[in-house]
Amino acid sequence: MAARIRETFADDLEESHDINVTPFIDVILVLLIIFMVAAPLATVDVNVDLPGSTATPAPRPETPLFLTLKSDLTLAIGNESVPRAAFAAVLDSRAKGDRQTRIFLRADKTVGYGDLMEVMNLLRADGYLKVALVGLETVSGATGGEAAPGTPATGANSAPGGGRAP
Repeated sequence: MAARIRETFADDLEESHDINVTPFIDVILVLLIIFMVAAPLATVDVNVDLPGSTATPAPRPETPLFLTLKSDLTLAIGNESVPRAAFAAVLDSRAKGDRQTRIFLRADKTVGYGDLMEVMNLLRADGYLKVALVGLETVSGATGGEAAPGTPATGANSAPGGGRAP
């Protein structure tokens, strides 16, 4: 702590305008210790040893096959509406009979979960097990920032019934 000798011998006390930073440093050190102790407590309590993956991401198909479930529960393959009775035949013709074709499934926001599962069960019954659920990618922290409609969301590949498709 710095001290200054008065140069005048008068009875007037001179004011010192120097800032004493010692209490400030003490508070900062106490906060640092608190955060160092609290940081490990803020982690997730579930210990999981996740395996590493060396797989390369699957390339996107040149012409993806979109299956759309509209708000009125009608189906569309690509841009054409398809009645449920002719669904399997039209899907086979569009996929050229290849059951390993990945189907990109989109649904309106107003469609119920049960109706979506019904369409996924139709796909499973026809032998199409590779299904990718499509959603809009939104920018985090921004409202209304959306990607182009029909863009597959990352990490959304799954097979009907809870199994994972390769």
